Amino acid sequence: MTLCLPTYKDVEAAAHRIKPYVHKTPVLTSQTVNESFGGEVFFKAENLQRMGAFKFRGAMNSLLQFSEPQKAAGVIAFSSGNHAQAIALAAQILGIKATIIMPEDAPRAKVEATQGYGATVVSYDRYSEDREKIGRDLAEQYGYTLIPPYDHPHVLAGQGTAAKELFEEVSELDALFVCLGGGGLLSGCALAARHYSPACKIYGVEPEAGNDGQQSLRQGKIVRIETPKTIADGAQTQFLGQYTFPIIRDNVDDVLTVADNQLIDAMHFFAERMKTVVEPTGCLGFAAARQLIPELHGKRVGIIISGGNVDIQRYARLLLQINDQG
Repeated sequence: MTLCLPTYKDVEAAAHRIKPYVHKTPVLTSQTVNESFGGEVFFKAENLQRMGAFKFRGAMNSLLQFSEPQKAAGVIAFSSGNHAQAIALAAQILGIKATIIMPEDAPRAKVEATQGYGATVVSYDRYSEDREKIGRDLAEQYGYTLIPPYDHPHVLAGQGTAAKELFEEVSELDALFVCLGGGGLLSGCALAARHYSPACKIYGVEPEAGNDGQQSLRQGKIVRIETPKTIADGAQTQFLGQYTFPIIRDNVDDVLTVADNQLIDAMHFFAERMKTVVEPTGCLGFAAARQLIPELHGKRVGIIISGGNVDIQRYARLLLQINDQG
């Protein structure tokens, strides 16, 4: 069966649909960063989005397209945290019952926030249980509509609105760095980038421990890996999706990886120099761009900060690692 892949028109429609509900997040700059790059670097601050991450865009775009029977039955989703909170908040706003499947080791702050939005949380072991099977089984049993965290046309079209806003504000870019887990954000942003800035180099960024996207892009097929162990909990995915991979394959120039210590260093910079809280996954793009400073000299660079949802005690421990090493 041939899939009908989303296009930029779907991103455009999503932007119109979700506009009354989402924040138009700010684009941040840093003189220090610009000087080190010898150019202009623009950070799209989705850590300041409602519920603290870009995921709210895709969740809202998906639930706004539910039929009346779907609304009455409820929604189910699986997520390590940000998609969970996004679906929970979108469901609360629209008066839809939400059930969220979350790993037992999900950040406590994300679990509590998800429950705070009124969702029912079902726990599972991410290393031994299949969250997708749990989701499908519950959906079949109770009639819920399953909205996956990334591999869904409405989800990825919604996520692409983050890049749409960035390009509308800063115009064409030479390079765009986007966090990569399952590919919802990267594929959606790639559609927007190709529309607004066709010559822009698009880079997905993964943790070193979970480079399935990098392997997939280079082999031309979806590569599956074991659940990676990394502090970037939002990128602990095992494979790209049937919708996200073809868009990434056809539009993304490369997938890069960064080590956990580089993510901590980026978190520290965001906190100390830019006065903003960014979760480890949200640091992927900046950490990778810093490795390419010689190649990016004099360029206009966009970086998507995907989220800022991190348990405050864990955040403090991670930042202190810099001091311990120094």
